[in-house]
Amino acid sequence: MADLIVVDDDAGFSAMLADYLSMAGHAVRHAPNSGTLDRLIAESCPELLILDVGLPGEDGFSIARRIRQQLDVGIIMLTGSIDLVDRVVGLELGADDYVTKPFSLSEISARIDAILRRRRASRQQLEPFGPFSLDLKRWLLLDGAGEKIPLFPTEIDLVAAFVTNPGKLMSRDELLKLAPGNASDPIDRSIDKRVERLRRKLDKHGLDGDLIETVRSDGYIYKGPVTRA
Repeated sequence: MADLIVVDDDAGFSAMLADYLSMAGHAVRHAPNSGTLDRLIAESCPELLILDVGLPGEDGFSIARRIRQQLDVGIIMLTGSIDLVDRVVGLELGADDYVTKPFSLSEISARIDAILRRRRASRQQLEPFGPFSLDLKRWLLLDGAGEKIPLFPTEIDLVAAFVTNPGKLMSRDELLKLAPGNASDPIDRSIDKRVERLRRKLDKHGLDGDLIETVRSDGYIYKGPVTRA
């Protein structure tokens, strides 16, 4: 499910946690200190760190601060202290969660899953559309430099219909259901006009002419990427 690194100098605890999380489907590595952590990250960047505060040498707070400035990874901080100040400091440094020892294995597994869901969902706000990106959160189309491409809301609806159905022949009726036009022009041929208008606007920003293929009498096929870059 995810590549995790447990950063804790307690070998027995780390082994127990790694075994449990491995059974849950995660790939788990272990680092007893910051030096080993840096080496493991250089080999392959994890999706989430389980980071103990009380480490020898560079402590967990310092590591969290440094990692957060360099990488976009999830961070759960572990501590044996119940001091609220420690918790606040950890969260202010950018940790996604803060867990006090002792804790149940099922609890930390659930917290890991929750963080992974949140982080993955936040990354899925941008969907590729040829050389562009559809921002699902703000409902905007962005060019390669991240600048907004001026489109009407009904045109963004049309882009979204294509983005969510890559490689599929979309009939005019299907496109109308997914991207309704103005009430004053409800007939199916209005889709032809809207697609052509969309193409003209996007051509000015580097649209590949074959990105939206016209299938005579049947509709359109979006031929862009199926997966993210």
